[in-house]
Amino acid sequence: MSFQRKFGALALAALLVIASATEADAQRRRSRRSASPPPPAVAQHVTIMDASSGAILQCNDCNTPMPPASMAKLMTVLVVLEQLRARRITMDTRFRVSEYAWREHGAMSSGSHMFLPVNSEVAVRDLLQGTVIVSANDACVVLAEGIAGSEEAFVAIMNRRARELGLTTAHFRNVTGLDDPEQRISSGDLARLARHIITTYPEFYPVYSRRQFTFNNHTQMNRNPLLGAFPGADGVKTGHTDDSGYGLVGSAVQNGERRIIVFNGLPTMAARNSEAQRLMRAAFDDFAIAQIASAGDVVGEAQVRLGSHRTVQLQAKDDIRIVSPRGVREALTAHIVYEGPLRPPIAEGQVVAQLVVEGPNFETQRFDLTAARKIGRANWFSRAFEGLRLTLFGP
Repeated sequence: MSFQRKFGALALAALLVIASATEADAQRRRSRRSASPPPPAVAQHVTIMDASSGAILQCNDCNTPMPPASMAKLMTVLVVLEQLRARRITMDTRFRVSEYAWREHGAMSSGSHMFLPVNSEVAVRDLLQGTVIVSANDACVVLAEGIAGSEEAFVAIMNRRARELGLTTAHFRNVTGLDDPEQRISSGDLARLARHIITTYPEFYPVYSRRQFTFNNHTQMNRNPLLGAFPGADGVKTGHTDDSGYGLVGSAVQNGERRIIVFNGLPTMAARNSEAQRLMRAAFDDFAIAQIASAGDVVGEAQVRLGSHRTVQLQAKDDIRIVSPRGVREALTAHIVYEGPLRPPIAEGQVVAQLVVEGPNFETQRFDLTAARKIGRANWFSRAFEGLRLTLFGP
């Protein structure tokens, strides 16, 4: 009897332990089911730009220099396009594949390449497509050596052009975008560089939208996650290195409006893909455009001193389009600024003033205004009278 009571107590204790363990397991399972998934990776150095005006619509640390990875190839391509436009080379010009380009950046390397055979001669047309579509490092080096004699000399051209274009954060150390502690550019300047290529070389830009490229019996795909996935997407360039993470310069057109996005620093390709979609949707959905004047519209007047007329009407040089976050426009103000009174002679169409639009949570936008007519100097009597007036009463 006592044995049975003892056994019963032990059995009850065992059942309690089992029940406790079962409940703990259930709680862990419920916890795993109810736990929210980890937050999605958020891009760093974000720029959203309206391509028409060049206005930056969103800037999250967009002016800080960062490692650009292969997005640096935008500057490499720009220098080549400028050489083509200057007729120093043609699309049919052929450059030799050096052993350095083949061994360090081609089939003997672990980086992106287009399988260029060593000592072969390849047309600029193919090298450019390889650079743009499949981010071929070997193609970049062959172009640099062919145009400037060495990669170092070509990089010097890249840096000079960056300064001339006002890309103040840009400093390049190679043509491929491979990690270098001194190679940096901000996402804002990358957006400006992309816009320059899109607007200056419209005949070439469609290459950025091509989905694949075949060379030397190897077909490779464009890594841009927006192509074919986001309506209107047609470029521009992906990037990835250990230092930079995964980044993208992307562009798309919807309803006649083009947006450019730039971001960097994501941990995986999948994170880059989802963030590209999110930011490009935001680029079109979260901002509104209002055209407040067309090119040639009179928007005000400026005072003129000692001119054939005392005032001159001011016209919009180009269409004045305000791009702003939705809900911000009501708080914006606009005013005309100029160094005045203006002094003649003034030519018709000469830029003499600016319309400045500003407000909270809005990056100030400036638009050139031109003189609507020619203004000559006043006659001698008017000048003399004005001189006397200033002497007696001051300006």
